[in-house]
Amino acid sequence: MTNGLKALTAAIAMSFSLGAGSALAQDAKLQAVTDPSFVPFEMLDQESGEMVGFDMDILAEVAERAGFEYDLRTMDFNGIIPALQARNADIALAGITITDEREKIVDFSDPYYDSGLRLLVRANDDSIKKVDDLEGKTVGTKIGSTSANYLQKNVGEKAEITPYPGSSDMYMALLAGSVDAVFYDAPNVGYFSKTQGEGRAKVVGPLYEGQQYGIALADGSEWVEKVNKALAEMKEDGTYDEIYKKWFGQAPE
Repeated sequence: MTNGLKALTAAIAMSFSLGAGSALAQDAKLQAVTDPSFVPFEMLDQESGEMVGFDMDILAEVAERAGFEYDLRTMDFNGIIPALQARNADIALAGITITDEREKIVDFSDPYYDSGLRLLVRANDDSIKKVDDLEGKTVGTKIGSTSANYLQKNVGEKAEITPYPGSSDMYMALLAGSVDAVFYDAPNVGYFSKTQGEGRAKVVGPLYEGQQYGIALADGSEWVEKVNKALAEMKEDGTYDEIYKKWFGQAPE
């Protein structure tokens, strides 16, 4: 084979390889999971039957910029990290707090939302104003959440901690008088108090344990860098702020 023919063959091979790579990138379809009850981050739109919310808009924008399509399914929050571990899911958005423990078993994107934990009580209850006031009370929280971990560490046996699979369950328990308080992620607690809980429940006390949410991916995922690049671009060009204002009223400071 002449040098010229070798060069031509190599060029064709490289072109085919690059073309195949592009096709693979364009055809990539990830299995995405979310929790259906973490409003306003993810919730079921009754009219369309589709999942909507802040996280859902973030996922759609990130997917377009990073170059993947996705199939979305819902599950209890408690099952999301195990699903990523077992490779039954590739990517997850569900207001997932980045923790050292979780980072040992899944990959996280750069943080995309600053949060914390808050207390919610019935509107006519002035006996609970901070976590210390939970002694002798019953408090609802969500299974597998950082709020549940916080209560176990800081309240322990002083209060009766009742974990629920979904946030709507614990809020209904509060309004029905089955628990005295709910302790959970600040944006979700605040959203409930202004919507279904308006006039019936109120947020009390300080913000506990400042936290950051991240997009969770299966350990060793090849998409982490592309997801981070997409998030950075969204924040730089104002797309992130627009999505944030859509769901929370004003852009973060």
